[in-house]
Amino acid sequence: MKEWKSIAVFCGSKPGLNPRFMEHTKIMGALLANKGITVVYGGGRNGMMGVLADAAMAQGGKVIGILPESLAATEHRNDDITELLIVDSMHSRKKLMFEKSDAAIVLPGGFGTMDELFEMLTWNQLNIHDKEIFFLNTDGFYHHLIGHIRQMHSEGMLYHHPDNKIRILEKPEDLLLHL
Repeated sequence: MKEWKSIAVFCGSKPGLNPRFMEHTKIMGALLANKGITVVYGGGRNGMMGVLADAAMAQGGKVIGILPESLAATEHRNDDITELLIVDSMHSRKKLMFEKSDAAIVLPGGFGTMDELFEMLTWNQLNIHDKEIFFLNTDGFYHHLIGHIRQMHSEGMLYHHPDNKIRILEKPEDLLLHL
């Protein structure tokens, strides 16, 4: 068990079609705040990102948003959080989110979420860091991706078994088993 001061949360700027995505996002934000863990996220107000930040802030948590200049208008920057950092690029966003976090949780999301996830996984595989990476697999959202990652391992494409680098959570409360 590790003690984390901050966790990067990667998730969609859209709500998705499954209402449980938003429900689990809200629970995760509140859970992290109640445990005194700073939420580091993409800095937007829309979709799952906004729900995550609002839930953490409502519980008195600390929330740090990191938003590229190019997305400050389209993702509706969230100025109602503890700290909002505007950076020059998506790469700078990912790097700063990595630097400000002790672990990462990946909630359902789109291409941006996958980009953030795979950069963290790649850095982990290359021993740039050894931060734990969690998938919140709400209603099986990540079943196929997890299966594909395991297939990459079985085909000899990965340096380590993915189960050594990734933890799967079926519901937000499962994170408590790792705290």
